[in-house]
Amino acid sequence: MANHTKTITLTDLQQKILSNDLYNDTDNAGLDAWIQGAVDGKINNCWKRMQQEWTTKLMNDESFTDSIPSNQEEFVNLVLSQSSYQNRKQRDDANSIGS
Repeated sequence: MANHTKTITLTDLQQKILSNDLYNDTDNAGLDAWIQGAVDGKINNCWKRMQQEWTTKLMNDESFTDSIPSNQEEFVNLVLSQSSYQNRKQRDDANSIGS
């Protein structure tokens, strides 16, 4: 599995503001943990929506006769292989005015 590293830029002022509410030591580990937790939470919410949406779609598709995987990776691979699947950019592009 690939790891993707993103860089977050905070000004000194922004760091001080965050440190008012978030535990943060001199090594910034507290902020790093909070940022990672925020990303993990977003991924978890996106997964829940994807799982709910596509389980319903697959169950209601009379032409779909395979089993629905309970394993997250296999489920995502199945969804991505569906001809009707569109990611967020593709959905937004398809719904934009003038398309």
